Amino acid sequence: MAKRPGAVALAAGALFALCAPGAAAVQAGSEGDPPPREVSGGYANWATAGAELTGRGVSLDVTRPAVRTSADRASFPALGGDTDPRTGSADLELGGVARFEGPAAQPLVLAGLRLRLVDDGGALYARTVVDGRAGELALADVARGAAPDVRTTGVTWTGLRTSLTAEGAALLSSWSGTQFAAGDGIGVLDVTVGTPAPKQEKAPETPRAASPSASAPESTADPRPAASVTHSTLTPGAEQTVTGEGFAPGAVVLVAIDGDTRYQTVADADGRVERAFPVYATAFEGEHTVDLTAVTGRRAALSVPFDVGVPN
Repeated sequence: MAKRPGAVALAAGALFALCAPGAAAVQAGSEGDPPPREVSGGYANWATAGAELTGRGVSLDVTRPAVRTSADRASFPALGGDTDPRTGSADLELGGVARFEGPAAQPLVLAGLRLRLVDDGGALYARTVVDGRAGELALADVARGAAPDVRTTGVTWTGLRTSLTAEGAALLSSWSGTQFAAGDGIGVLDVTVGTPAPKQEKAPETPRAASPSASAPESTADPRPAASVTHSTLTPGAEQTVTGEGFAPGAVVLVAIDGDTRYQTVADADGRVERAFPVYATAFEGEHTVDLTAVTGRRAALSVPFDVGVPN
């Protein structure tokens, strides 16, 4: 099945190095220094006004729980992570999905956003799909300006300037058909997170015998992800439906047909997704595939074959 315009298609290995990101994780201080604090709530505001994105006809949209607060600004909730108020370092997981809208027929979907701040810099990471495969890349370098505002119950960083890495520039160039270069600015981040005081350790209690009537709760394993299609064989121009289950509730799942990522859906409360899609009228006769790739929650990638031809 021919790929639609706007699909990101790079040579294998040109974009992803599916290894641990290069930015250093937050580290505990030397002996005697307070350990990093786990964050509790907060947000990251991403403003793109005046950045190279807008100059090339690219706008920022989002998927919940992130929200658009104005035409050129979006807010992403902090779902977890930790920070060292002493140094201003942080490793934060951001909720929601960033969607770049622009010259391409399909938006560029960036999920699993992660912000790492170390010393006077850092990086913004994201998960996306290239050639039907999901992976994480360092989208942008982050430059810290003023020292963070450290309070008893929180930390705020303002004016974090983001600029494309070489990987990020290759991704946007391939997707949009417009040339981006490493160092092109893609906006400014203002970040605030809560840092509750560490809990005091309680003195150990005297062990007590379990009540005869008490029983341990039964453990239930997560269901194994699985997918299927409604029609094993169908004709060109007909409609096909793919169904998946076993994803994390609320997980963002990308749907690709023959490696062309065309749709995005969200798993329901039972971890189930369903998406109908048309088979091209020009589809070749023979086997095709539909892929479901979870880019948030439990990572999962499923592939289901189906035939295009004359049903028996």
